[in-house]
Amino acid sequence: MGEDELEVRHSKLNMASYGSGSLAREFINMAFMATVFFYYEAVIGLDVWVIFLATFIFALYNMVNDPLIGYLTNRPFKFTKKIGRRFPWLLLGGLPLCASYIIVYMPPVIDPVSGAWIIFAWLLFTMCLFDTFHSLYFVNFMALFTEKYQSIKERRVASGIYIPIGVIGVALGALIPPLVFKYPSEEIPHVVVLQSFIVQGVIVALICLLGMLLAIPGFREDKDLVEKYLVTYERNPERDSFFKSLVIALKQRSFLIYMVIYTLYQSQIVTMQNSIHYVVAYVIVQPAGITVNFMATLIFASFLVGVIVATPFWVKYSHKVNNNKKIMLISAVGLGISTLPLLFLTSYWGVVAVMFVWGIFLGGFWFMIFPVMSDVIDESVVITGKREEGIYVGFSQFFARIGIIAQTLTFAIVHTLTGFIEGGDPSIQPASAAVGIQIHLGLIPAIFIFIGAIVFWKFYNLTPEKIQATQVKLGELGFK
Repeated sequence: MGEDELEVRHSKLNMASYGSGSLAREFINMAFMATVFFYYEAVIGLDVWVIFLATFIFALYNMVNDPLIGYLTNRPFKFTKKIGRRFPWLLLGGLPLCASYIIVYMPPVIDPVSGAWIIFAWLLFTMCLFDTFHSLYFVNFMALFTEKYQSIKERRVASGIYIPIGVIGVALGALIPPLVFKYPSEEIPHVVVLQSFIVQGVIVALICLLGMLLAIPGFREDKDLVEKYLVTYERNPERDSFFKSLVIALKQRSFLIYMVIYTLYQSQIVTMQNSIHYVVAYVIVQPAGITVNFMATLIFASFLVGVIVATPFWVKYSHKVNNNKKIMLISAVGLGISTLPLLFLTSYWGVVAVMFVWGIFLGGFWFMIFPVMSDVIDESVVITGKREEGIYVGFSQFFARIGIIAQTLTFAIVHTLTGFIEGGDPSIQPASAAVGIQIHLGLIPAIFIFIGAIVFWKFYNLTPEKIQATQVKLGELGFK
């Protein structure tokens, strides 16, 4: 084991502060991804294909927005030497992100049929505004990980710390909104349901802001690394065009194959997250003594507990095996297998148990995302002679947003074929609607991740030996 592999430059407290940034982002992103579609279809009553059109355009914007922001921020500015390379963008994106979440849940109060296109415009504008700040924040957050934690060991240590903290963010994002907002029902006035979603928006924004403030020490960059970056940039200041950079990235086999599994993983996650509120509201029979709001909270909590319980195992196992590809592949296959039972289960406690097992494998995949992405970026530095973390992270989000299109198209097709009634409470839904919901909870997400795992197993080529050779070469080129 090389000396570089043993190097850990930053304290665990500093890593935990960085992890608070993950908590804030995962919290608000989880709340956003799991509730927006449900809110506009089941609560507002907007036609599912109108929602699909809005989210499709939003996803296209998102696909361009992420890599473009990565490209634009991936160069030095006048403030870089003094303030840092990523720190200013993290603040400029993170703080407004919190506030922009609230207005997503404040559409004009009009008839969802006659005023469908007005609500459509509001949904599209607010989602794009939210995502602009999210991209500015998250692209630089991910890029900072590769720049700040440079040795293989430190990346795994940092992942082992920030992931459990990020899981807390996911947990809060999954647990808090259902405890605040009201599900549609015959007993609760519609206006009360609408107001409850605005209240949860305010609460989510305040918690996100707190996480951002705690992350500031961890977002501070090492001056020596900033200076090294400036030196290497001055040595090779010419920048490729945006589209040439994209072509170069896509020619890198490891990046392209990683994008396949990451995109299909995102498709699985987004589809399952959005399905849970539907399952609670329309499929599972409410157990005695448990409120409908707490049902969703406990389902989300079960898979998050699985993540937390399993993360120490994945950290230890990763050091023992020293093979990032193997761990990601095992996790992906486990995610697929543990998803399939949800196609048939109608027992509430059965769903809770399966989601716990699913969370164990989610912890492994989640743990590997940053280390594997860092391996890919390191290889790109050796190939191009430039540090282009922001561009590669932006491109990764470009492909990940296909997951949103996959989820919304899945829901639109399945709900149309199975007769789901927009804005309708459970008493008027046909039995076929419940079958459709289970299909987009269990079957389709499993297909997504299985395809990704097969492609990754067959074509991903960064072996432990190749990764170690890349680390040596980075040192020789002066990037470490």
